[in-house]
Amino acid sequence: MAPEHLDAFRNIIGKVFVFTDRGICKQYGRDETEDLVFPPHVVLKPGSTEEVAAIMKYCNKAGIPVTPIGGRTGLSGGALSVYGGVGLAMERFNRILNIDEQNLQATVEPGVITQVFQEAVIAKGLYYPPDPSSKGSCFIGGNLAENSGGPRAVKYGVTKDYVLNLEVVMPNGDTFWTGANVLKNATGYNLTQLLVGSEGTLGIITKVVFRLQPYPAHQLLMLVPFFSAEKACEAVSATFRTGIVPSAMEFMERDAIDWTLRFVEGIHIPVKDQHMAHLLVEVDGNNREVLLKECEKITEVMMACGGDEVLFADNPTQKDQLWRMRSRVGEAVKAHSIYKEEDTVVPRYQLPKLLKGVKEIGEKYGFRSVCYGHAGDGNLHVNIIKGKLTDEQWNGSVTLGIREIFELTVGLGGTLSGEHGIGYVQRPYMNIAFNNAQIHLMKGIKKVFDPKGILNPGKIFPCESDT
Repeated sequence: MAPEHLDAFRNIIGKVFVFTDRGICKQYGRDETEDLVFPPHVVLKPGSTEEVAAIMKYCNKAGIPVTPIGGRTGLSGGALSVYGGVGLAMERFNRILNIDEQNLQATVEPGVITQVFQEAVIAKGLYYPPDPSSKGSCFIGGNLAENSGGPRAVKYGVTKDYVLNLEVVMPNGDTFWTGANVLKNATGYNLTQLLVGSEGTLGIITKVVFRLQPYPAHQLLMLVPFFSAEKACEAVSATFRTGIVPSAMEFMERDAIDWTLRFVEGIHIPVKDQHMAHLLVEVDGNNREVLLKECEKITEVMMACGGDEVLFADNPTQKDQLWRMRSRVGEAVKAHSIYKEEDTVVPRYQLPKLLKGVKEIGEKYGFRSVCYGHAGDGNLHVNIIKGKLTDEQWNGSVTLGIREIFELTVGLGGTLSGEHGIGYVQRPYMNIAFNNAQIHLMKGIKKVFDPKGILNPGKIFPCESDT
């Protein structure tokens, strides 16, 4: 990076927040996507909206790429600086500015850790349901960029369902609020929802206003083993057909549980040799008796679909163990091997066909997969394990297999990503889900917001220069 650019950045945010050390740049050049590393040329850590605006204005004029960087927990390479340039680290935007208990709203900066925000509102008897597995380290800004969901999306929705208003800095440095702090808004185009899930390609979010809910008084949790993974998937749709909407319904096949139990200490769950999958099911609400009756009904459905003896979490320690087991699956898989994680999502009734197809495709192309995910949403995470595969296989036949998995997913009425985004690694498959007219329209939107293509280039579309 040219010295005059570095001098300009130091003048904007102060030299202590400008980093060119190769080790630091490499640190900010990776997230949790495979083993990919794309360091920026410089890491900037602004501390105010005005500083972000000044940085963007300068970079837009100079044609310098800017990649927003949050907690670096992403799984699609969304925060990788594939063209170098500026890595815009948002960690100093870490304040909860206001929790409005009268209107059930909160104003938050994007560098707040999701779990910190959740716990702050719970302390006031309020609830922010989006609950990604990386909640202890991921940033609110990253959740907004990818429209994160998590286990409780099945009942409560995903990040976009809680966003009322955003303060956004455009690539040219212009700053504005996208909406209003109201529950209904039919005034013009919905820029708020356009920005959520745009993966940092349209603007830099510097503040967000969330709506909140009252925190439920009771949460009941049970773990249901199955002798067949496909039967476990069948039980998902069957549960919803009873009229019951669980607050969470998570699927884990046998390898996911085995690897996690070996990886995480302090979790003691009995698993029979014949168990091939488990469903983790939660119901919540304010009337415990009603919830117990729902659990009884769910148990009946599970047994009818081939489930084995249900484990009820009778105390907070058991609940914690079960949720820790589920939330640590991704880490356990990555500790075992480099992997590619595909974030498939289909109508929940199609889950058995998706799972069966994934395994058949793996056999065809010679790779092993470990599957788990938010079954209640039809969201199946397919972890393809590198193991002893050669680099040629990893970048060749495995890629062909992934394309077939996505073709199967779309053919079942689903799409490429439920919550991880397209980012860098899923770009080649966009033409499976969208035709040329749709992709052209999305590129046109990008062009309106970012005519010079400086903001998070190399993401979503195969060739950013075409946007």
